[in-house]
Amino acid sequence: MTFGFAPASAAASTSAASANRLLEPAEWAAAGIPLLRDPREVVSGLHARHHPQPATAVVAVLDPDERLRASASFVRRPALADGWMFRNVLLAQLRRVIPHDLRRRTPVRTAVLLYCREGDARWTEEDGAWMWGLRDACTLHGLRCGAYITLTRDGWQVLGEGRGGRRPHSASAPEPFAASEAVPPLPRTGGAASEVLRRAAAAR
Repeated sequence: MTFGFAPASAAASTSAASANRLLEPAEWAAAGIPLLRDPREVVSGLHARHHPQPATAVVAVLDPDERLRASASFVRRPALADGWMFRNVLLAQLRRVIPHDLRRRTPVRTAVLLYCREGDARWTEEDGAWMWGLRDACTLHGLRCGAYITLTRDGWQVLGEGRGGRRPHSASAPEPFAASEAVPPLPRTGGAASEVLRRAAAAR
């Protein structure tokens, strides 16, 4: 076994591999990312809950009915945009807020990422690194990889889909929570449970 410095060609290949830890919009669109049924409701709900400022990322886990099950926000540290680093921080946040689904043969829950940043809505290499990181973090946590959404001064946009809107945007005040986060109505079925509810209501 010999020790020494890696030749320049090896160092260059390592740098190239690091630079490739991003996804182009065409690659993202071809990856079969599931479409959100109501992206504006998801964006508005996350914006109201976390009120992200530029350089803030919000990762959220949705159930099959697109109800929010868990979410976390954090500020991106000033460093080189690298998909591997983004993967690690996203995975740490997911592990903190929700158990993994690695025992399932097929993922049931979906993770989406909302990133608030400066600039316009056009794709950047930083977006590509977040996409790479989200896809890898989802695989390691047993989740489906969902939408990547940018929030800029122009509004919000689901990259790779072409869907977006003017509000909310990176400087707007938070809107009320989405209707999906409202308290569910009381059950309408009869039986002992309904009788208990009626008695409780009558006692008020």
